Amino acid sequence: MDERGMEKKYITTAELRQHNTPSDIWISIQGKVYDVTGWLKDHPGGDLPLLNLAGQDVTDAFVAYHPPVAWSFLDRFYVAHLSDYRVSEISREYRRLVAEFSQKGLFNRKGHGACTSLLVMVVLMSMIVYGVVYMESPVVHAVCAVLMAAAWCQSGFLGHDSGHYNVMIDGWPGLNRAMQILAGNCVTGISIGWWKRNHTVHHIACNSLDHDPDLQHIPVFAVSDKLFKSLTSVYYKRKMDFDNFARFFVSYQHWTYYPVMIFARFNLFAQSILLLISNNRVPDRWQEILGVAFFWVWFPLLVSCLPSWTERIAFVVISFSVTGTQHVQFTLNHFSTEVYVGPPKGNDWFEKQTMGTMNISCSPWMDWFHGGLQFQVEHHLFPRLPRCNLRAISPLVRELCKKHHLPYSSFSFFEANKRTIATLRKAAFQARDLTNPVVRNLVWEAANTHG
Repeated sequence: MDERGMEKKYITTAELRQHNTPSDIWISIQGKVYDVTGWLKDHPGGDLPLLNLAGQDVTDAFVAYHPPVAWSFLDRFYVAHLSDYRVSEISREYRRLVAEFSQKGLFNRKGHGACTSLLVMVVLMSMIVYGVVYMESPVVHAVCAVLMAAAWCQSGFLGHDSGHYNVMIDGWPGLNRAMQILAGNCVTGISIGWWKRNHTVHHIACNSLDHDPDLQHIPVFAVSDKLFKSLTSVYYKRKMDFDNFARFFVSYQHWTYYPVMIFARFNLFAQSILLLISNNRVPDRWQEILGVAFFWVWFPLLVSCLPSWTERIAFVVISFSVTGTQHVQFTLNHFSTEVYVGPPKGNDWFEKQTMGTMNISCSPWMDWFHGGLQFQVEHHLFPRLPRCNLRAISPLVRELCKKHHLPYSSFSFFEANKRTIATLRKAAFQARDLTNPVVRNLVWEAANTHG
């Protein structure tokens, strides 16, 4: 009998695996099986995490992403117990760490990061507006462009944090939502709704070439020759064709990497707009649209205050170029780590997160520059943990990885760049030397003519 006085029903893991379609989604948490098919459209994390992990034990992913209060909502979905439920040693120790951090209040200890970031953003934006509107010096305008990039970067870090946990006062979820729209949509022009949909899948399917959208950059980049097989993106629901066009660009990707990062923001703008006009479910779509629209009013208006088109173009190029450092940071954490093809598995959560992430080693005084992303291993394992606590727990994570012979990758910013370029270069040369090359176009022939 269960705690409700009802006779327990048991199923096997093999039977659980059969319930893995959009119209029939069962998952297991702590040995209990839940039918979450009807929850798919209302799941706060979106439909894709449930679809990606359907038919599996998802305990590790569940404890990583959900606060303790979420457990109280599970009983309504209960259908059975797993008769052959087993927990690996690494999962047991991982869950113990989550419970320990929760008992210590680390998930609620947020520091003053959000307030500090907000204050910095207000000061920077005030300086930018004053410099652009009231100063005539081109040098001052160039400095304002750099400050604009700094404001965008700090806003990006704040938006990232608010998407993972409540950065504002507990008990006031509306404040956190306002912060998301402000930091994401209004200040940077990037939809927080798009980011949460994309980023949650990235965490769940970390470094899966056909499931993780953060590694799906064909035709511009390919981090592995596995992408040369024209895999189908589960996220974008389309085939990532490795054709003549893709082969040409990938063959020189170690040279184009930094130039592309300069203007990578345009891709985020486009992805945001495409989601907001799509038929996909977007919570509070009107808030998202108004926030993005506000950005496309104030930013062009600010640029128009500059005295000449030369300065206007320079302002945009400088601000986007400096902001490109943040896009480099995003890619350094994953491009040169292990990748795989196929859906994520719930029973190797810890292993996949550690193998697919890389830390950037730096002194504490540089934490502002990396915005918590330098502890990527810790962040992926404990995404709800405020960034001010990541440095404190890193020795525990390192020790656990060492105990179970798992990688704990940590390199300097310079070394991480070298490793990323080396990964892109290796794939670039593999793209040039495929045994069965696709038909080469005229651009390819012109660029590779010798003699």
